[in-house]
Amino acid sequence: MDLWTYEREQWNNGVQTVCGVDEAGAGPLAGPVYAAAVILPRELDIPGLNDSKKLTEKKREALFDIITAQAAAYSIARVEAAEIDQIDILNARMKAMQLAIDGLSIKPDMALIDGNRDHGSLFSVTAPHITIVGGDGKSASIAAASILAKVSRDRYVSTELDALYPQYQFARHKGYGTKLHYQMLDQYGLCPQHRGTFLKKWEARKP
Repeated sequence: MDLWTYEREQWNNGVQTVCGVDEAGAGPLAGPVYAAAVILPRELDIPGLNDSKKLTEKKREALFDIITAQAAAYSIARVEAAEIDQIDILNARMKAMQLAIDGLSIKPDMALIDGNRDHGSLFSVTAPHITIVGGDGKSASIAAASILAKVSRDRYVSTELDALYPQYQFARHKGYGTKLHYQMLDQYGLCPQHRGTFLKKWEARKP
C-alpha cells in the first residue's frame, strides 16, 4: 500500500506541513504513556516503514535511528503513571499527543492522528487534525510516529524503570499485564510506577 496517500491529499488541498501522530503504552499496567509527532520530508522513502506493532524490536530500533536522522522535525512526549491514574488513560493519551505536536520545531498545518479519538473529558487534540483508523499502517508519517513512540517507551521502561525497580523485571514485559508481571505483583505489590486504576480487579481479589 502507498503510505503517502493521506499526506498527498493534504498537500493537494494546499496544506504545506503535515505531521503524523501516534501513541504507545495505553494498555500496560505500569509506566508512562508516550506519544510522538513526526514531520517527514515529502515522499521520503524509508524501506520497511510500517505500523510499529507489525515490526520486530530489532527492525523498530533500526527504523528509529533512520527516522530521527531524516525527519524534518520530530517530538516525543509522555504522561506519567500517576497522572494517568488522576485523569484516566484516554485523557492522558490526548494530552501526550498534543504535547508531542506542541514540541515540534516546525509548526504543522495539519496533524494526521492514529485512531478515531481526538478528545477526552479534560484534554483534546487542539491542533488542526484528522483521525485515521489504522493510520499507523496507512500513513508514512503516522507509521514513523508509532515507531518513535513505541521504541522510546520500551527503552525507558526496560532501562530506567528496570533499574529503579529490578524486582518487577520490567525489561522482560515492558509493563504489560503478562503472567510474569502479575507474579511479580503478587510477590511485591505495587510500586509508584504502577497504574493503580488499571489494577483494581487485581487488588480486589487479594485476600
